[in-house]
This record gives sequence, structure tokens and C-alpha cells, in this order.
Amino acid sequence: MMHTHKRFLLNSGTQLLLPLLLSATSLLLANCNKSGDNKPTPQPVGEVEQWLTSSNQSKLLEKQATLLAFASTDGNRQSISVDEATTYQTMSGFGYTLTGGSALLIKNMSSAQRAKLLSELFGNGTASIGVSYLRISLGASDLSPKVFSYNDLPSGATDPTLSQFTLADDTLALIPVLQEILAINPAIKIMASPWSAPTWMKSNNSSVGGSLLPQFYNAYAQYFVKYIKAMKDKGISIDAVTVQNEPQHGGNNPSMVMSAAEQTNFVKNNLGPAIRDASLTTNIIIWDHNCDNPQYPISVLSDATARSFIKGSAFHLYAGDITAMSSVHNAYPDKDLYFTEQWTGANGSFSGDFQWHMKNVVIGSVRNWAKVALEWNLANDPQYGPHTPGGCTECKGAITINGSDYVRNVSYYIIAQAAKFVPAGSVVIGSSGLATTPYAAFKTPAGKKILIVMNDGSQPLRFNIKYNNKYAAAELAAGTAATYVW
Repeated sequence: MMHTHKRFLLNSGTQLLLPLLLSATSLLLANCNKSGDNKPTPQPVGEVEQWLTSSNQSKLLEKQATLLAFASTDGNRQSISVDEATTYQTMSGFGYTLTGGSALLIKNMSSAQRAKLLSELFGNGTASIGVSYLRISLGASDLSPKVFSYNDLPSGATDPTLSQFTLADDTLALIPVLQEILAINPAIKIMASPWSAPTWMKSNNSSVGGSLLPQFYNAYAQYFVKYIKAMKDKGISIDAVTVQNEPQHGGNNPSMVMSAAEQTNFVKNNLGPAIRDASLTTNIIIWDHNCDNPQYPISVLSDATARSFIKGSAFHLYAGDITAMSSVHNAYPDKDLYFTEQWTGANGSFSGDFQWHMKNVVIGSVRNWAKVALEWNLANDPQYGPHTPGGCTECKGAITINGSDYVRNVSYYIIAQAAKFVPAGSVVIGSSGLATTPYAAFKTPAGKKILIVMNDGSQPLRFNIKYNNKYAAAELAAGTAATYVW
């Protein structure tokens, strides 16, 4: 019995030692291979995130499970080279116009749904799209529930001292919603654009068209000052004002026409000095209209005194070509450029709108010096309201709100494809290589590199992301946008 027991112990010990012996042998062989000819091939470690949105909506800002890996060879593929040593403008943000109608719809949601939506839009969590810049109307826009100014008077009356100035209409929805947004993201920047001066200041005494009467230039400049101060009293800082929304389009309700000479005169002699003398830091932005007339902002900027008060120029793209922004940059490279409006419509397709806006608004404006890129209205109801009489009847918001329920539309994804990954303070960096594909690259304040690519072709796109002489092989289906993050 004793011998049998010893044999059992020996066998057990041998069994316990075998795994250790095998492990040591494997380690020895591996070390031998390191100095021998049978060196194992190291496998690249994936590090590039991919977030895709497809024109057919099969993917909607969807993070891919596969991480792209950088390797030492290009695999005979064409490359987009990303060069963080080459830097361009610093971004102030991506976002929307929070119209009066948008604000009213959001305000009327249940508190829980409103909080959920605002957190999704403006928060910094993983479920948020990180909107960092908003445009609002100074007075009513055509997507307000009604036409109003902050100084409406009976017919024939005037108030050059602005004694009856009031933000009352904005306190109903816009200001409360802005205050909730600022509680979520206190750093968000806000631009205000007027669609019209009060009718008593205008040549036709109407909310539609007409021009600002010269005798009320000073009063209108003080109207801006009062507005900026009154909003500040509500806890809302106005980062910038544009002088006039679409100054060459007098057919909207409300609207006002302003020539380049009139805008130069108003900024030079009235608005600029008024903002300066009130010790306000709000920036003055000119033009705020289409890319078909870059000569307008160039003309205003050519006046040295006016130019001293101007931060930059803003653009829309209902006419012209996005490269017009670069012509203004080339003329006055020390002045900023903003892309402030482009709408998607009730009759547009997701596919067509997504590809066009990604190419022109998100990527195109940035590649032509925009530091801000904004889509038009944030929200509408299922009937494309609210809007003023004669206002836009088919402008589609990023969100459609029906009571407390909401759905995400195409411009939600257009902006999200950039805003979620490119926060304010990111710098546009060098990117080159593919001749016909739209793309843009950024470096975030945290040091991450972002590359946004839109395959607006009809075939899959196979390419490398080249960075620091390494190559990450990517494949992008036709009609699909990708944001790559590493």
C-alpha cells in the first residue's frame, strides 16, 4: 500500500510539473525565434474609430466595431495624408439656428423629454452630438410664430430713445430654452441675426423689405446695444451679431434690404462705435448672405474704419459656390469667416441632402476658412411650422417635434457627423491626396485627430489614412460619410 501511494504522488507531481515545463520550453523557443530567421510577424493594433452615416440610412452615426490599424506599407492604395504640422483656422463650432418656432416647440415638450433632447443635442456625454454654436434671430425670423421686433409701435409713432424696448416676446420660449441649454453647456457660443429693424425705422414702414432710414441709424445701433445688454441680464452672452440677415433679399417676412454702401456706413459710423462705447465684446459680422456675391463683404471691408470694427463675414449657399469664402479670406486674411445657414426642405431626399450638405456645408465651408458651420432651423412640427405669414413653409428642422415626441431628420446627422467629434477650439489641419473626394481634418484640444470623409461617388472608396508615415486602410461605401478618430 505504501509503495502504491508513493507512485500516486509521483504521478501527480509529474502532471503538475508538465504545464510548467511546456511553458518554459515555449518561452525559450520564442526567445530563440527573436534572434533567428523565423521571426513572427507583429499584428497591427487597431486604433482608428470609424463612425458612419449612410445615405440609405442603413447606418446613422453608427460606431463600427472594427478599429482601423496603422501599418508601415500602403498596400498600393491611394491615400489621404493628414498633417498636423500644417494648421489653419480654429473652429468655434458646429450647430443650428434656434428659431423662435424651434424654441416654442421645445418649450412645450414635457420637462423630461425636453431635458432628454437638450442633453442629446448640447451635452458632452457619449449619447450627445455636442452642438457647440447656435444662431438665433434678433427679433423675429420667418420661422417665428409671429412677426415682432423689440420696439413695436402704433402706426405713425416713433421712439428714437427706445424707451419702449422690450424682450417680452423672447421671454415666452427662446430665453427659457437658451437658459436650459446654457445650464447644460455654459461654453456654447451664440450669434444673433436681425431679419428686420422695427417697421417705424424703415423706408416702407413694413416688416417685408424696405431699408433702414438714415435718421434712425443711431437708434438702430442702440437697439443692438440694448439687446446685447438685456440678453446679458438674462444670463445669455451674445458672441456675435450679424448686421442683417440676407441683406439682398427683401421678399421674406420679416426682411430688410441693405446695400454694401449702407452696411459700410452703418457699421463705420453707428454700430461699431455704439458697441465699442458700451464696452461690449460682441463681435460684428457682415454680409450673412449667399456665396454668389463675395464682392459685397470685400467692399465693406475695404473701408479701413469699418474694417476696424468687423470680426468677419458670414455666408449662406443658396446661390454661388462655397469657394467664394476663400476669395474673401484671400482679400482680408485677418478676418474670420462663418457659414451661418443652409436649409433642408420638405421635398428633399435624405440621400441627396446628406451628401450635398456634407460636401458643401460641413467639409466645403471648413476647407474655405469657415470657423463656424451651421444648418438652418433646429426644429419644426410635422406641418413645417411654426412660421410667420409668408415665411418658409417647407423648411425641415434637424428635429421634428410632435408634442413631446421627436424624430431626427437629415440635418441632425449632417451636423452630428462633425459636432460630436470636433469641439470648439479644434484646429483645422492639413489634409491632401484624393482629388475628387470631399474631406477635412482637425486636431482637437485633447490632441485627437479627426478626419471626415464623404464618399459622394457611386462606387466604394478604398483608400489609406496616411499619418506619421503610417497607413490605415479604409473602405467607404458609396453615399456614405465617415468620421475617423484617433
